[in-house]
Amino acid sequence: MRNLKLRSAVVALLLCVTPCFVEAQFLMDMIDTTKDIGRGMLGVFKKYDHLTIGGYMQPQFQYASDTGINSYSGGNFPASSNNRFMFRRGRVRFDYARFTKDDYPFVQFAFQFDGTERGVNIRDFWGRVWDTKWHLFALTTGMFARPFGYEINLSSGDREAPERGRMSQILLRTERDMGAMLSFEPQEKSNRFHQVKLDAGFFNGQGLTGPNDYDRYKDFIGQIRWKPSQISHNLFLSGGVSILNGGIRQPGSYRYVSVKTASGNYQMMKDSSHATGSKMPRKYQGINAQLRWKNRWGATELRGEYWQGTQTATLASSETPPTLVNGENLYKRSFNGVFVTFLQNIVNDKNQLLIKYDMYDPNTEVKGIDIGQTGSNLSAADIKFETLGTGFLRHINENLKVILFYEFVANEKTELPKYTADVKDNVFTCRLQFRF
Repeated sequence: MRNLKLRSAVVALLLCVTPCFVEAQFLMDMIDTTKDIGRGMLGVFKKYDHLTIGGYMQPQFQYASDTGINSYSGGNFPASSNNRFMFRRGRVRFDYARFTKDDYPFVQFAFQFDGTERGVNIRDFWGRVWDTKWHLFALTTGMFARPFGYEINLSSGDREAPERGRMSQILLRTERDMGAMLSFEPQEKSNRFHQVKLDAGFFNGQGLTGPNDYDRYKDFIGQIRWKPSQISHNLFLSGGVSILNGGIRQPGSYRYVSVKTASGNYQMMKDSSHATGSKMPRKYQGINAQLRWKNRWGATELRGEYWQGTQTATLASSETPPTLVNGENLYKRSFNGVFVTFLQNIVNDKNQLLIKYDMYDPNTEVKGIDIGQTGSNLSAADIKFETLGTGFLRHINENLKVILFYEFVANEKTELPKYTADVKDNVFTCRLQFRF
């Protein structure tokens, strides 16, 4: 009996790690069910055949235009270094899914972790259940990506640019949050709304940046998305609209808001009209579209995304605070930003040219010359940044690709000592991605 259990465990492990999971019938043909060991192996197979394992790792080399720069291309550089080898990501994901006899999904469980030289962290941990009567709805709960925008929900393993834009990384850092979401997504192709996906859910708000939820306010996030549809010969269009309506408890006795002075400039000035414990707003609106044209080389694709809204954060950062400090006074800012990506296959679908532009203005009411003025209460968190990235991708095979990418980063000129001119913070990235 002990040997049977040991052999069964070995078989289960082999079934889990076999790449792309060999066809079930082939595995069944290998099992002799007339013997005890065969019957044991069959039982193990039936138990684990709904489990899949996948993942990828991204070793890379980077070179910056100066030492110790602040960067959104994989994190800040060490104070005395302008180049580095690093594991950007090392992901392993487990999925367990069950289907009805008519091949409709009815339950799914996902667990994903990220392991690098900097440590190991959980990235996804959620469960989803579908309705089996109308095949229209699904409920997801746990830790998963917020349903906001296009770039946030594009996997790091599929995304062509090495990193998401600066605005994504700041406003929705780590992309994921704890919450619950109801989705409308018809499974039957005959349904008139088959191309539509609607997500709506409530989330803690601070994402995975803090140890736990720190106030009673929740973020409501909703998105309606139109799946890729053919609009003419070889031309496909998709897009979506997103909203986020949330807030943060005010820990201090007043807040800071943008006010126009008599001289015509803007400053962040005290506003005591909201008492301690009141709700400070976080409201985002976004729209995105993707246009894809299939041609003899592969495809040409253009993606665009625009966000705007109101963000509450601190003096030093426009990122949603991971924790709240009692007595700290928060800053309310209006922001906007954009992502534009152009992709072009060259000769065939294995070679790809990439051009990406992203812009993030964390405080649209102030100009660069206002930042750093005496008494303005403005900081580097109010500076507008623009990034133009150009790159080349080589898809060697389905398990390996190479990315060469150079980012030109430009900032507003301000009165702050470090930002009176454009900072030298361009970054070159050479990355290999291994996938299984």
